Amino acid sequence: MKLSKTAVTIVSTLFLLALPLGLQQFGDAWVRIADLALLYVLLALGLNIVVGYAGLLDLGYVAFYAVGAYLFGLMASPHLAQNFAAFAAMFPDGLHTSLWLVIPLAALLAAFFGALLGAPTLKLRGDYLAIVTLGFGEIIRIFLNNLDHPVNLTNGPKGLGQIDSVKFLGLDLGQPLQVLGITFQSVTLYYYLFLVLVVVSVVICQRLQDSRVGRAWMAIREDEIAAKAMGVNTRNMKLLAFAMGASFGGVSGAMFGAFQGFVSPESFSLMESVMIVAMVVLGGIGHLPGVILGAVLLSALPEVLRYVAGPLQSMTDGRLDASILRQLLIALAMIIIMLLRPRGLWPAPEHGKSLQTKP
Repeated sequence: MKLSKTAVTIVSTLFLLALPLGLQQFGDAWVRIADLALLYVLLALGLNIVVGYAGLLDLGYVAFYAVGAYLFGLMASPHLAQNFAAFAAMFPDGLHTSLWLVIPLAALLAAFFGALLGAPTLKLRGDYLAIVTLGFGEIIRIFLNNLDHPVNLTNGPKGLGQIDSVKFLGLDLGQPLQVLGITFQSVTLYYYLFLVLVVVSVVICQRLQDSRVGRAWMAIREDEIAAKAMGVNTRNMKLLAFAMGASFGGVSGAMFGAFQGFVSPESFSLMESVMIVAMVVLGGIGHLPGVILGAVLLSALPEVLRYVAGPLQSMTDGRLDASILRQLLIALAMIIIMLLRPRGLWPAPEHGKSLQTKP
């Protein structure tokens, strides 16, 4: 059994390392899909802490994604130097912050906003909590859309451009790299960076799940009153869940800003939050392999269905819009999956099943 697990780990590692090199042969667009899938995996892992472990329905999770993206956008573009004379006097060319500083800063700032969201919602549950978190996400997006006057902080709906690519130990991920005659395109280099972040996040989530904090979150999820009666500090645990989950969103947002080179409020709509929640629920709420599977499928499926929607549009002489047809196919796929697998594609083992022993 141990040998088979080791073999599976080795094969999976080799597959993930070779995947972008194979996808490169079909064009950078496919590697880009893999990059975005990894970012969505990072987002889904963070939301799984809030929804899956602590049982707190958060429909405004995309706000933390936006916070991380705009933090990196401001710290790695000339926007602040162009709009604030005092800042330009100190940093004429802008900050151009290092990756080692951006990741912890994005995590901390998003965690602060997560705790800020959690504090007034401690007494709320179910639908009421969902409505408040949804409103929080929309408030952040509207702020980003309107903070271009009287002080131009976010550049409003025009967004922030000229964002630096990630530079790591002298290596610019925005430029192709030649190693032993093999060309690693920029999207491939970003793939490996995102893969490392996802692996680190999975390890953190696994350790949290098996820790006292994780057990406390699950106790709150199952029965908050009983958890409080058993001595669990439900207030602090809920705040910690919101902050910890938000930090994953902040890091993912910062990487998204670096990868795109441009951020605008349009990228952080309500539909993004709904899709991230769908990834967690569809894959298997509270179960790490299921959450990863749901994130990969729901992030890659829309892009793959582009190749299905196009021919279908041609068959109807253009009477069906390809983008609408694509959304329809996604919705149908989700409905079919939820009917056939109501607990998710890869659900967590049922309570008590792991404790049963064979006679």
